[in-house]
Parts: sequence; C-alpha cells; structure tokens
Amino acid sequence: MEKIICNNKIYSKYDFSLEKEFESKVVEYSKSIFGNDTVYFDTKKRLSKGEVIAIPDGYLIDFTFENNPRLYIVENELSSHDVFRHIGEQILKFAVSYKASGHKLKEVLLQYLDSHDEDKTLINEKLRQSNYRNIDAFLEDIIFKKDVGCIVIIDEQSEDLENILSQLTINTDIIIFQAFKNKNDLVYKFTPFQEDIRESEELAPQIDVEELDTIVVPAREEGFNRVFLGENSWYEIKISSSMLSKIKYIAAYQTSPISAITYYAEVEHIAKYKDSNKYIVYFKDKAIKLDKAIKLGTNKNLAPQAPRYTTLQKIKQAKTLDNVFS
Repeated sequence: MEKIICNNKIYSKYDFSLEKEFESKVVEYSKSIFGNDTVYFDTKKRLSKGEVIAIPDGYLIDFTFENNPRLYIVENELSSHDVFRHIGEQILKFAVSYKASGHKLKEVLLQYLDSHDEDKTLINEKLRQSNYRNIDAFLEDIIFKKDVGCIVIIDEQSEDLENILSQLTINTDIIIFQAFKNKNDLVYKFTPFQEDIRESEELAPQIDVEELDTIVVPAREEGFNRVFLGENSWYEIKISSSMLSKIKYIAAYQTSPISAITYYAEVEHIAKYKDSNKYIVYFKDKAIKLDKAIKLGTNKNLAPQAPRYTTLQKIKQAKTLDNVFS
C-alpha cells in the first residue's frame, strides 16, 4: 500500500467512503487542482435532450490560453463505483444533450456567477484582455462555437476507465486526487490539471503559452529508430486535450548516451492510441534531422523525462536545451 511521509509522520491511503466527501475536497482545493486561471462552477443542474438527461458534477472555464478559453464539464467519481455507469454514461449523455441544452447551460452558469462575485470578477478581468464584448457573448462562444471538453477526477486510474474514455468522441483529461491519513490528520496528493502545460510554463515563463506549437518527447534508441524514424509516428503520449489543436510539430530527445534533440517532424494528425486515453502522433513526412544536435547545457535538469512543449522556432535557434526550455 502506498504511503506518504510528511513532517516525520507516516500517512496511509485513505479511502473516501462517500462520493460527496470526495467531491467536497475537490471543491475545497479547486484552485490548487485546476490553477489560478480557471473558474470552477460547483453546481449540479439537469440538462436534457428528449429523454436523455445529464447532470454533470460541475463545470470549469479555463483561461490558460487567453485567446482560446475553454469550457469543460467535470465528473467527480470514486474508482470503487461502476466507471461505465457512473462516468461513461454520464459523459455520453452530456455529449448528446449539451448543444440542445446550450441556452439552459448558459443560464446555469450566469446564475452561478450572480452569486459568486469573486469568480465573476475574474472572468470580467479576463474578458477585458480579449475581444469579447461581455460575459453573455463569451458564454455564447464557448458553449455553441467551441468544442466542450471533459475532466474526470477520480481517486484511482484503471484500464476500464481508459478504455471507456477512448471510445468517446469528447476529449477527456483525467485528474487523480487521493487522500492519505495519519490519525485525524489528512494530506492530499493530486495530478494538477494540464500538468504538462504548467511544467512548460514553469521551465520557460518568458514563453507565451499561446505560441507553443511543438511537443518534445524522450525516446530510447530502439523505439526512436523503429517508430520515430521507421514508422513516422510516436505513440502512447499523454497530452492535455487543450494542446491537441496547437501541436504542429514533434521533436525527439534521444536519451543517454546521445542526450540531445536530434530530429523533428511536422504533425499530420493526432488520434487516440488504442484503448487508452493517450495519443498517437502521425507525421506528415519523414522526420528531419537537425543540422546540429541540441545537447544539454548548464541546467542538467532540463533533460525531458516526459513530453514537454516549446516552439519550433526556439528549437531551430537553440544551441543547448537551455535555449529550448528556458
């Protein structure tokens, strides 16, 4: 059983007995989970299309990309429950009903903001930096003109959950939220929403996230030669759904002993990978070898252990990884 040591105390995994208890902690720590550029709507309202009725646990508006804010439905669930009935059916029902119920959804969000001044102020501040006339026009855009995403928050990830989400057309991000207990003291462990984007921002705060267009993937020699060069693709990549439309290029960081970015390719399209919530990136053509490999610089911690984002321009101008990620 997984344990955590904090302040010389050992914490053991705590199993939430009720979904209501789990959900209350998600709401309490929503800013830490989702980030400061988000608004979480803790509201359950019925949406329907004919006999199809959906009641999401909440909604999230994400302003990570100021020029392309996005709306998500949120499902909070315990892994001990039937993931197909509790998650799969609910997301499918929402996907079927939300366009037809768009005006009802807009009304729900406006009513919530009328009683939550801090959230309304944040949205108005964000809108002043955009081209939206007002909140009404903003909600019209993110509900009716843009694809709505989904976020599943759960205490344990499983193959069943991955399989279910892989079958759905709505792109879904998974967040793992867990509690650990020592007597009456609880601590929490979670996967931040869009952790891959957050990491890129932390490494290179001077890069505007709006400009990110390239995903850099770590690749061992055998897989690099067989797949990246041989199959013109790279697969089983965890990618935040908001980045799917932004990735135009993929670059390979060959791990030790080469320890350098050596090739890049233009992306043709990105698809779900098999029965998982991960992705496969298909190239338009053969990967292109860089004139000079981009090796580690002064910061040895910049060697990618997981996918990271940057821009193709920075890669083409870089001398070391310091120039790519910082």
